[in-house]
Amino acid sequence: MKSILTTFTVFMFIGLMILSPSFTATKGIQETKEFQGKAYYMSKSSLDLGSWGARMSEEQKKAVKARLKNRLEKTYTLTFNKTESYFTEEDKLDAMTGSTDSWGKNFAAGNQYKNVKTNTQIQDQEFYGKRFLVSDSLQPMDWKLGSESKQIGNYMCFKATASIPSDELTWYSFSWGKLRTSAPTADAADSLATVPEIAMTDVIAWYSPQIPVSHGPSEYWGLPGLILEVSAGDTTMLCTKLVINPSETIEIEAPDKGKEINKKDYQTTIVEKMKEFRTQRMGGRRG
Repeated sequence: MKSILTTFTVFMFIGLMILSPSFTATKGIQETKEFQGKAYYMSKSSLDLGSWGARMSEEQKKAVKARLKNRLEKTYTLTFNKTESYFTEEDKLDAMTGSTDSWGKNFAAGNQYKNVKTNTQIQDQEFYGKRFLVSDSLQPMDWKLGSESKQIGNYMCFKATASIPSDELTWYSFSWGKLRTSAPTADAADSLATVPEIAMTDVIAWYSPQIPVSHGPSEYWGLPGLILEVSAGDTTMLCTKLVINPSETIEIEAPDKGKEINKKDYQTTIVEKMKEFRTQRMGGRRG
């Protein structure tokens, strides 16, 4: 996620959890009507303070890293069947305040439902106390399948790569740069001259054909097997535990509460609200 505080760099932690005894697996999965599962993921990034950090003491750096721990390390659950999935983030208390990160929650991904059969994604988003039901098509993924393979837990995984517009991967978030690019220009010629280059994010995914579903964490999907690991820009997500066909039936339901809106209109809503905050702040300073 883009941040006004720092630029994250990937902290690779492959091997940290994949050999853990908690990683359960079942080989020779058979495709059945009732096929379903639950995958647990951990995402981790390191904090690069850059030139800003050069002016900080070691104590200050330590405090900043502790304050941002919830944004650097997260855990998720993906429940799925053959066509549907539901992705949620585990809430964590702030290491410094003992409460949840209320500011960051406004720009974090909400609970996400995907249906690969109907090409539908529905995400439950809360923005400054207002609830939205963001419904749109699944993010297109032009995967390039490779022959490179590796073992994750008990599963053989294969590598796939894609290049995706960065803003499409973080459509629920916000950066102050969006205020500049969203402002109208004087004329068409000026508009053409100031059109920003579309930033792309390179994505590397590892999927297992042994788990015959096209699901994955977050926005990722569309491979011939469950995605067990994915790296995109500054973040790596790794599956640390997998349960196939649990004894209790998993009910997957799309969220249905909130103002219905699509991704583009939701982004416009965020930008307009942040413009309002900026105007109020600047007006207060003038006063």
